[in-house]
Amino acid sequence: MDTHAPSSRIGGFHKFDVAQRIASVAQFARLDEADQALLQNTGNLPAELADHLIENFIGTMNIPVGIATNMKIDGQDRLIPMATEESSVVAAVCNAARQCYDSGGFTTSMSGTEMIAQIQLTHVTDPQHARLQILEKKDTIRELCNACDPILVKLGGGFRDLEVRVLETRGGTMVVTHLIVDTRDAMGANAVNTMAERIAPRIAEWTQGKSNLRILSNLADRRLARARCTWRLADIGGAEVRDAMLAAYHFAEADPYRAATHNKGIMNGISAVVMATGNDTRAVEAGAHAYAARSGRYSSLSTWEVTAQGDLAGSIEIPMAVGLVGGATKLHPSAKVALKVLGVNTAEALARTIAAVGLAQNFSAMKALATTGIQKGHMALHAQNIAMMAGAVGEEIDALARILVAQGAVRQDVAEAELQKLRAG
Repeated sequence: MDTHAPSSRIGGFHKFDVAQRIASVAQFARLDEADQALLQNTGNLPAELADHLIENFIGTMNIPVGIATNMKIDGQDRLIPMATEESSVVAAVCNAARQCYDSGGFTTSMSGTEMIAQIQLTHVTDPQHARLQILEKKDTIRELCNACDPILVKLGGGFRDLEVRVLETRGGTMVVTHLIVDTRDAMGANAVNTMAERIAPRIAEWTQGKSNLRILSNLADRRLARARCTWRLADIGGAEVRDAMLAAYHFAEADPYRAATHNKGIMNGISAVVMATGNDTRAVEAGAHAYAARSGRYSSLSTWEVTAQGDLAGSIEIPMAVGLVGGATKLHPSAKVALKVLGVNTAEALARTIAAVGLAQNFSAMKALATTGIQKGHMALHAQNIAMMAGAVGEEIDALARILVAQGAVRQDVAEAELQKLRAG
């Protein structure tokens, strides 16, 4: 053991100001002045604001924001801000939207804006009896929940319903109470968690059980965003392309190994819009993947069919717990601009838009896989990244990327050698 190695036990680190934290990390990791200057440059997110968004803040990680064009949703044209570091994601949405624009674009809907808070009871001797006891207190629970957030109630939200489940687990029988709450234009985590905290001791008192976890569920299956679209046969390349795409879908629907990558493609688009608008990507992703396994087997989040006219019809239904108020959505300057660009004024409209983006992303990924293969378009864009990693600048980047694609060798070692030849003239 190296007794001179720096220690990660830095007393009072959370109390340091940002400059002190950077200096401390620089000493530990031997960062040079250029490294420290990079951390100090927080871009368009003020350091003072960032310091209040997370703990032990030292810098920002800038993610490119692109605009997906051609999107027509419910008859209205929208520009879609997407925050992602992955090549071809934004282009995929643009291409899918262009191919269905003249046929009407995307039609969307929403099941509601309700979230679920769970209260776990253990050590209940008579769980079925306790279940009915809790259900009998629905009016009392409603009053207690709504008293937690009178502003939400004033805006038309608040407690909506009560569910109580008796759950058999490895650790014994549990009684799990679901508070169903309409959170309106908020994602709702703070609101429903507060209500669960308020109700938990009362439920324990009524049932003589022990309350344990009190927290929302990210399986927001009462907050489903839906989108559908029809791509005309003539716009996508004919019946052969359509049938190849259907075969790709059938593969994903039947096989969890394929479904995982199929759904990852959907989430490429969804997570990019969620991030751009300052919403919680992890919550949305967790809900989506749990919903994909609701039948007991992980499967496709989207559905693809052939219309009576022979065209390709796609649809998606996905939990979408996003909001316009609270958290980074209202604080992050880039998120506020992204929402202005989107032009949505309700959480429901945002959720429906995001679902349409997910379906567009899925269309392009399946079409690329079923025709030219995913690498052709993806690697053309990835080649630019490799060119920059090799040291290319300015016009060299596109020129070198074209050389790499033409050679079919998008690798950094090849890029470095070709860059030398390019500069040698």
